[in-house]
Amino acid sequence: MLLALTCAPAALAQVSDADRATARSLAVEGQEALDRKDFSAALDRFRRADAIIHAPTLLLGVARAQVGLGAWIAAQESYSRIVREGAPEKSPEQFFEAIAAAQRELDALAPRIPQVLISVRGPETAAVTIDGEPVPRAALGVKRPVDPGDHTVRAEAAGFAPVEAKVTLAEGASETVALELKPLAPPPPPAPPRPVAPAPVAGPGAASGGSTRTVLGIAALGLGGVGLAAGAVGGVLAIGKHRDLSERCPADRCDPSLQGDVDSYHAMGTLSTIGFAIGAAGVGVGTFLLLTAPSSPQRAGISITPLIGLGSAGAKGTF
Repeated sequence: MLLALTCAPAALAQVSDADRATARSLAVEGQEALDRKDFSAALDRFRRADAIIHAPTLLLGVARAQVGLGAWIAAQESYSRIVREGAPEKSPEQFFEAIAAAQRELDALAPRIPQVLISVRGPETAAVTIDGEPVPRAALGVKRPVDPGDHTVRAEAAGFAPVEAKVTLAEGASETVALELKPLAPPPPPAPPRPVAPAPVAGPGAASGGSTRTVLGIAALGLGGVGLAAGAVGGVLAIGKHRDLSERCPADRCDPSLQGDVDSYHAMGTLSTIGFAIGAAGVGVGTFLLLTAPSSPQRAGISITPLIGLGSAGAKGTF
């Protein structure tokens, strides 16, 4: 390999001596790493060397490191590239030996590469990946070469639940992975609004009862007002009669001829007492009936105020 880099054909003559020396050093490090099975280091060194001087010997080292890492699909492509590109007639013998070795190793590797057939039932817009790498739709339903080991196949589409499957492929194995995309369940409908209970409406009986109670209360207040007025008038007349008798009856002794005035005085006092009693009872009962009557729109704003004055009594109300 080192001799091949030294005796490069004319096409490689444009590479500087420094670059050629660097490529040679990298090739040596790559071969040493390959011998100790440090395939990651070997791949890095051979790729660097091939980037400086592209040669089948260096690309062969790349392919062998890829095989060691289990990247068989990449190794297959590297081997195929060596065979496909070939080498010019006057190339070093090592170049032709590398090409021949690449063909032999490619033929040996091909039957060892596992394959997977992926089928997807669902919309044609489904996106399919294997280990995160997209799979063209044209590659679905046919065998696809993959590296050995564990793989994850996933399919997804708008409006469908994503689905995936895991598969382990051994050397030379062939597996089928079938996926089915199912539509997502539609979201539940929004809950209907809760019905609002109508406000209770008083029945005809309640309205009638409230109206009757109100009428009776007003009537009682009226009767009480009349009683208070009568009591007040009787009281005023009795007081006046008492003052007159006091002047005409010294020492509370009246002439028999004044007996009619005395009886009138007593009658007026009795009338005043009865009037005040009836008035107080009427006002009390009327007020109670109005305050305890059921509320109704017609009663909104009703107010009753008893009025008692000198020589008069009654009640003031707003309706």
